[in-house]
Amino acid sequence: MILILSLLLVAFAAYNVVFILLSSSENQELVWDEDNAPNKSKSKFIEISRPLAHFFSLGIAKKITAENYRAKVQKKIKTAGLSREINVDEFIAIQIFWGFVYPLLMSILDFALQMGIPPLFIIGLTLVGAYFPHIHAKTSKDQRYQNVILDMPFFIDLLALATEAGSDFFTAVQKVIEKAEDGSVLAAELELVLRDIRLGRSRTESLRDLAERLDIPEITAFVAMVIDSDQTGQGIGKVLQQQSEQMRLERFTRAEKAGAKASQAMLLPLVIFIMPAIFLMVFGPIGLQMLN
Repeated sequence: MILILSLLLVAFAAYNVVFILLSSSENQELVWDEDNAPNKSKSKFIEISRPLAHFFSLGIAKKITAENYRAKVQKKIKTAGLSREINVDEFIAIQIFWGFVYPLLMSILDFALQMGIPPLFIIGLTLVGAYFPHIHAKTSKDQRYQNVILDMPFFIDLLALATEAGSDFFTAVQKVIEKAEDGSVLAAELELVLRDIRLGRSRTESLRDLAERLDIPEITAFVAMVIDSDQTGQGIGKVLQQQSEQMRLERFTRAEKAGAKASQAMLLPLVIFIMPAIFLMVFGPIGLQMLN
């Protein structure tokens, strides 16, 4: 126990030293596409890993120029809504850092405590460490998906009402954003669409970027419908009403599927824990009488 605490203290001291060195070093800073600095990550793991990855593995990450892999990482970051938290170089640097450090720490503990951990297990920890950033990205994307799917029927209803009242589509979008709750992913993404349009981008490009950022089939279909309506001059109010009805139907279908999965998930605990207790209560007294 003393040895483990000592190792933890040494690691904590090393982290502080590295953080101080990084705070006074300018050549380790990344250049971001936007002018402002990256936002603080919601993941404590990313925030702890960032300075260490900058110091130890950022240089190696920048030398990895595989275009296909970098494009996949960029898409993963974009669809997870992490473009202001982390960029491709940092993502790869954190992968490299933990892919090396995680098995190294386990090897040190194995040597110090004579735990007898198999070498293949330690080597496998390289993949586990390298996969940590992917876990954070997937979790963020899943959370965004749930947020968007819950908000979408409400948003489309308001858009339909606003357009039927005489507003054009993008004026209606602005009104919906103003009425949205804080933390709404869909409202934030629609606000980016309006910002891009004000900066001179075409409405079609801005909407397609929205579909690409969210990477959700329902949003992709919605964007295609809006673009088609805009190009053909078709009245968008009725189309939005039809889309709203379809979204409600899909939401009801998803709820039915979730209920079916929940009943299946309850079956195993029922068989393992509840049924034996019922049999014991019913047949226990009968068995005792037969023994007597």
